[in-house]
Amino acid sequence: MFLKNSNLPKPVKFILLTLILIAVYLIIAIPFKVISIIPGFTDIRPVMLLKPVFGVFFGIPGCFAFAIGNLIGDIMSDSLRWSSIAGFAANFLAPFVFYLFFVKFAKTEFSLRTGKDLLKQLAVVVVSSVVETLIIAPSVKLIYPEVEFNLLSLTIFLNGTAFPLLLGIPLMILMQEELGFMPLKRKDLA
Repeated sequence: MFLKNSNLPKPVKFILLTLILIAVYLIIAIPFKVISIIPGFTDIRPVMLLKPVFGVFFGIPGCFAFAIGNLIGDIMSDSLRWSSIAGFAANFLAPFVFYLFFVKFAKTEFSLRTGKDLLKQLAVVVVSSVVETLIIAPSVKLIYPEVEFNLLSLTIFLNGTAFPLLLGIPLMILMQEELGFMPLKRKDLA
């Protein structure tokens, strides 16, 4: 919030916000890197709760922070692989789907107050998770044929769906309703 009202040039604000969000990502991601499903490829990822938060509240800096944070997490946990390139793309696109749907092309303000709003959120969570799965799983299987494709796909999809729904929605409601964070609006993009 302090960056929004500062007199810093836009590129500096962008970089600072991205760095702050990377730090937030890593604070949540690193402790859980030890709970591995397929060692070196996938683990339990509560950090996925930030996917809609970063896209809706922070836009493009949030998308870059999500992707860069994941890459740093791979490096720090010694799971950097060639497939991390696909992971970077997928982890940029995951919050970007939320940004596109709820900010860039939105006809109404973002809200999670009604059942209809929650159904929209559910749909976007599923679409985002499918995008991630379709990018990461085939690239891992192509580069590392020994990896169990079905387990990897299921893990990616469930991580990308369960945490944003079970933890992300309550966090977004808390941020918007109690902490005063305002989701981005189309007019903010100008």
